[in-house]
Amino acid sequence: MVLNEYIIGEKSMKQIILATKNKNKLVEVKAVLGNDYEVLSMEDIGIDVDVEENGTTFEENATIKAEAICKICGKPVMADDSGLEIDYLDKKPGVLSARFLGHDTSYDIKNAKILEMLEDVPEEKRTARFVCSIAVAFPDRDTVVVRDTIEGIIGYESAGENGFDPIFYVPELKKTTAQLSMEEKNKISHRGKALVKMANRLKDMNL
Repeated sequence: MVLNEYIIGEKSMKQIILATKNKNKLVEVKAVLGNDYEVLSMEDIGIDVDVEENGTTFEENATIKAEAICKICGKPVMADDSGLEIDYLDKKPGVLSARFLGHDTSYDIKNAKILEMLEDVPEEKRTARFVCSIAVAFPDRDTVVVRDTIEGIIGYESAGENGFDPIFYVPELKKTTAQLSMEEKNKISHRGKALVKMANRLKDMNL
């Protein structure tokens, strides 16, 4: 594989590669790290590979992906893994969130199925959380991993759009995460909080 020349020359700002093809995630990471790092996508540096995430935890999956891409490009690489844990369902779908009922199944169907599985379950037993683990792998030092969450409950109906967000209700805000503005969501979301935590870790380590 031949990497794009984009990363070959000397840069005044430290570079970090984001191991994702999700452009919205790239925007989110740049918003947090953009003042300290030049955040590049896999597409920017000419990498087009799919890494099998076969770990049993969010931390393992994020680490697998970050280290695999780091070996290819020789640059610091950030990857994340996230999902929904529902306590009544023994923390399922968990690391299998993206594959719940199949990759190609719409989230309308997935959300309807979860609501069906929790039918007649009282509010105090509908507790759930979104989890995000972020790993940054380096070519010359140990991988750094952080984790954060947002706590809530599974609502009784779907409200809004975007993944599992329409059924994830935050009692303090009286909204599902799908009903939050992007600014509101970034402040409290599992990924937003994990990104800030990682940014602080990197600063503390002078990386």
